[in-house]
Amino acid sequence: MAETIFSKIIRGEIPCHKVYEDEHVLAFLDVNPVSVGHTLVIPKEPAPTLDQLSDDAAAALGRALPRICRAVKTTIGVSAYNVLQNNEPLAHQAVFHVHFHIIPKADAESGLGVGWPSRPVGDDAPELAEKMRKALA
Repeated sequence: MAETIFSKIIRGEIPCHKVYEDEHVLAFLDVNPVSVGHTLVIPKEPAPTLDQLSDDAAAALGRALPRICRAVKTTIGVSAYNVLQNNEPLAHQAVFHVHFHIIPKADAESGLGVGWPSRPVGDDAPELAEKMRKALA
């Protein structure tokens, strides 16, 4: 995997405003926040996208994310927030090391704005679900 700014932050070569750290996970304030308290949560294991992360590193993120979300909510004083995770440039990933954004939302104008161009599920849904089940086996 290519070197990223997050690799340097994990090694302590670039400073950060650390929020949380354990053996597998590091969380710190985003240097270009969308809202006050915007926090990044990263695995210490290098992986460019979520599907390339080991089960152990993913489990560690899964344990840490709810705790960090509670801390962000309490500290910022909001009840609403987004958790965002992008994979690959087409999905707006800019740093190619898995990372989750916790973005507090105090009101309709603050935080993340999200468009959701949904449409009804297609007739191929049963076949698609079956293919996915096979891929998971």
